[in-house]
Amino acid sequence: MAKTGILFIVPTPIGNLEDITLRALKVLAEVDLIAAEDTRHSQKLLQHYDIKTRLISLHDHNESQRAVQLIAKLNMGESIALISDAGTPLISDPGYGLVSQCRESNLEVVPLPGACAAITALSGSGLATDKFYFKGFLPVKKLAKTQALSALLRETATTVFYESPRRIIETVQMIIECLGKDKRIVIAREISKTFETFHSDTADKTLQWLNADSNQLKGEIVLMIDGYKSDGQELPEQAISLLKRLMEELPLKKAAAITAEQFELKKNALYQLGLSFDD
Repeated sequence: MAKTGILFIVPTPIGNLEDITLRALKVLAEVDLIAAEDTRHSQKLLQHYDIKTRLISLHDHNESQRAVQLIAKLNMGESIALISDAGTPLISDPGYGLVSQCRESNLEVVPLPGACAAITALSGSGLATDKFYFKGFLPVKKLAKTQALSALLRETATTVFYESPRRIIETVQMIIECLGKDKRIVIAREISKTFETFHSDTADKTLQWLNADSNQLKGEIVLMIDGYKSDGQELPEQAISLLKRLMEELPLKKAAAITAEQFELKKNALYQLGLSFDD
């Protein structure tokens, strides 16, 4: 039986052309074909590194048909590199359909580590990174966006979005409406490019900053929203429920300590609540 080809998922620079690994350059030079989101855009990168591998387009509008062609080539033993315009393919970029079908067909898929705007921005944001959610692009329609932002009211993890510079002012205004003017947010703009900017402040002050400088309304934007911080006084229903369950098996002091650690609450408030259960 003939050996099938390999689909390589290859991250490309998000700004500085040096943001590419030696392994990525080797793969791009050695595969039989490169499937690119925009062949004209990607050709500039390949020319910079003198890579002459043939390009073929794979984008949102042709992915379903193109995937059939590419899988046929893989089955014939050709190896293919999948790239997007910038960063890691499939992360708010095309490629899911192709990779999913390759997995279903038991074709080998090899992802390479590399540049990703969301991770790069998060690492330099100053926000908590021990737990975070990447949500891609926020909905465009106001109602859907309001619902998406309102869902973060008690979200304790950092939330990361991509956002268009055309919509960033409206989005920050809606953050103020849904999460409050004091919600801390970070805007990372033009990551790895000449005018890279990080701005960290409350939502209302960030809105003032955006309105005061139109230069901040250009380029690629990563928007990060700080997680909810409990003051230790209010007790969520989930915490109360856990405390009650633990009290059935453990002394109140221990149950309060475990619940406090789980929900980042004050032990004394939970202990006092536990005492009230016997009243």
